[in-house]
Amino acid sequence: MTRRSSDSRTVPADKAVQGGRLAKAKQFLQVAEDAQDLSDGTDVADAAVTLYVHAGIAAADAICARALGRHAKGQDHQDAIALLATVDRSAANALSTLLAMKTRAGYGHDPISGTTLTRAQRAARSLVALASM
Repeated sequence: MTRRSSDSRTVPADKAVQGGRLAKAKQFLQVAEDAQDLSDGTDVADAAVTLYVHAGIAAADAICARALGRHAKGQDHQDAIALLATVDRSAANALSTLLAMKTRAGYGHDPISGTTLTRAQRAARSLVALASM
C-alpha cells in the first residue's frame, strides 16, 4: 500500500512521545517567562519569542500525538499547521502566529516589539494549555 503524501510528513507518536513533547513545551514556556522576569530591564524579547516559538511547536506535536497518534516532521512549517488544523483550528492559528515570528526573532537584526512579544506569549500559553488538557 502506498502512503499518502501527507502521511509521509508525519511520524508515529505514542503516549511517551506525547509526554516528552509536552514536557519540552512546558520547559520552553517556563524559561521564556523566567528570562523576562530576571532580565532586570535588559531586552530579552528576541530570546523569549524564540523560546515561545519552540514551546508552541512542541505543544503542537503533543496535541497531534494525543489526537492523531502522529505529529509533523520536517522543515515545512505549513505541514505542522495543516496537521494541527485537523485537530483544532484555533490552535493551528496560534502555531501559525508563532511560526511567522521565528525567523525575525531568531535571525533578524531588528528587535522584536513589545506587542509581538505579548502575542507570542499568548499563543504559546494557549498551545501549552491545550496540550496539557
